[in-house]
Amino acid sequence: MNDPFGKPISLVLSGGGIRAMVFHMGVLKYLAEQGALESVARISTVSGGSLITGLILQSAGLQWPSSGEYLRQIYPALRAQLCKRSLQWGAVRQLLRPRNWQYVLSRANALAAALRHEWKIQARLSDLPAFPVWSINGTNAENGARFRFKRDSLGDYKSGYASAEDFTLADAMAVSAAFPGGFGPLRLSTRRYIWRKRQWDAPESSATVATPAHRFLHLYDGGVYDNLGLEPFFDAGRGEPKHADQFILVSDAGAPLAPGFAHGPFSPFRLKRVADIMSDQSRALRVRTFVHYLLQGAGRGALVFLASPAIGTDQERAFVSAFPTTLTKLSLATFDLLAGRGYAVAKGLLAEQLVPAVSATEHA
Repeated sequence: MNDPFGKPISLVLSGGGIRAMVFHMGVLKYLAEQGALESVARISTVSGGSLITGLILQSAGLQWPSSGEYLRQIYPALRAQLCKRSLQWGAVRQLLRPRNWQYVLSRANALAAALRHEWKIQARLSDLPAFPVWSINGTNAENGARFRFKRDSLGDYKSGYASAEDFTLADAMAVSAAFPGGFGPLRLSTRRYIWRKRQWDAPESSATVATPAHRFLHLYDGGVYDNLGLEPFFDAGRGEPKHADQFILVSDAGAPLAPGFAHGPFSPFRLKRVADIMSDQSRALRVRTFVHYLLQGAGRGALVFLASPAIGTDQERAFVSAFPTTLTKLSLATFDLLAGRGYAVAKGLLAEQLVPAVSATEHA
């Protein structure tokens, strides 16, 4: 297989609701035109990134699509789907059903129900393809760690890891997108699983059975911990990748921190503003470390940022940056603006890093 960037791709898709989903689709469209989807070896996703990856896999028969398939079938079909029905209102409709009233305080369950009903996401994690390796990221409210789901396991380094054989894909996607205030956490009973832990950097064979400290785990949006979703591939503390010989491609559709502060002394949005600043600074530290790594040599990867100042007009950047983080349906025109932005930024940043590649039509 010819790798357009000279090595396998570790693909990172950030959070950001429907804005992120469609921006990522534009980035993937550019990659597909270069025949690069076949080179994706690993995927790490958060929130909107998790939703669009799950929807792509669902649309492709639980297989990662070829570049040609994505261009001819997946992209047009999902463009129509995301402009037809609102996943957010689908979750509200699920909460109106009496059997789902028990989830009013843990609304990620309602989102999972909407994913099953609206998007027909019926698979279990064990049904996912072995390649590329997909890490779906959430946040453990009990210990503050990144809680991740994979095809064969779930857990975090503090709680331990357990088999994910019977865990549903819809629940994992809902956890990853369960942003506080919007959907709330999914509650997981630790007694349903056999957990194993090992020392840091020790071989997996050394893991022993362990009992988590908490009977229940409350799992939030992965963006609470890391809205980029970069940690599975990049050690920010050491400033180096976790896997050798990889092209780390980060598609970052997180909205920049909006300037200004117009909240009165009794407004609850003051606390939200403080939380937004803290989140923005946490993200900035990860970005700076990653960009420093990229600048150390060619062919290491790229950061495809929604609000990249070097690409497009001020009007385009202002529109996409201010677009709200929701899961509502879009107009076709808005979809094309957001996806077009992802495509344009990807093309502007990646074109010079391509090595001679086979065209996407030959990857059908």
